[in-house]
Amino acid sequence: MKLRTLILAATGLAPLAAPAMELDFPGLATQAAEEIAPLSSYTLPVAPWRDGNLETLTAEGAVVQQAWQIQTDGLTTLQILRPLRGQLAEEGFEPLFECEDDTCGGFDFRYAADVLPEPDMHVNLGDFRYLAARKTGAGAPEYVSLLVSRSSTRGYVQVVHVGPAAEIAAPGQTASTKTPDAAAAPEGTPKLADRLETKGRAVLGDLRFATGSAELAATEFASLEALAAYLRDNPARRVVLVGHTDSEGALAGNIALSKRRAQAVADYLVGSLDADRSQIGAEGVGYLSPLASNLTVDGREKNRRVEVILTSTQ
Repeated sequence: MKLRTLILAATGLAPLAAPAMELDFPGLATQAAEEIAPLSSYTLPVAPWRDGNLETLTAEGAVVQQAWQIQTDGLTTLQILRPLRGQLAEEGFEPLFECEDDTCGGFDFRYAADVLPEPDMHVNLGDFRYLAARKTGAGAPEYVSLLVSRSSTRGYVQVVHVGPAAEIAAPGQTASTKTPDAAAAPEGTPKLADRLETKGRAVLGDLRFATGSAELAATEFASLEALAAYLRDNPARRVVLVGHTDSEGALAGNIALSKRRAQAVADYLVGSLDADRSQIGAEGVGYLSPLASNLTVDGREKNRRVEVILTSTQ
């Protein structure tokens, strides 16, 4: 499934003209972060880290820097980057520089480059790709850079655009109105905190459980990092993790399984992310509160989830 993004001619935050170009991400993509500067400069890497230095180009104009997270279904970083690179070429962008983890300079390249922070943008130092491209014409040059990486559960793409065509948004939406589907997407730190404070609950959308299992994969989870950060920043707050299952099996067994899933998440927060156990409860409701139909494989997978509920009253 593809989510189409539009780079719109803009000054500041509001789109003023028809779309200048379109990008299609492979897989279901959700915007995790965005920073916009109507008139600024951006330092664009154009060569690998070498001899203690990173060669860069300073691009000036309207700067949009975004992080996107993609449900990859096993896609490699090249499989994510290749269609985006092709679309840039079709729009007249010419490559300035392209590299892959070690050939970029590994650790040194990644930390010398301007990258949006975790958990919105994750860079696996052993599996990332970078592309910088430029488009020239009658006006000032336009620049785009792509930084692509992945974890075991999702892909990450940082898109930086510098030039008169400056805003990226989903069809019919702008940066000021775009609201990802909270049930399908992991919550970055600001989004999770805001949702807990305003809605009282949030789905921890990047967790995955196989049918009949309460075991979390041995990987990082952006939603849990965000939740741990929220709890540290708000020591008086209390939350309950609520486990959910699909409808396969008896209700009693599913309620027990869903509680084990919630407890597994609580144990991860405490054991791996240093959360305070006194702030966290764990319960399970089995299949009594589905997000989607249990008649499909995709629906059952969505229903196998854990939600966090804010229980504090002050």
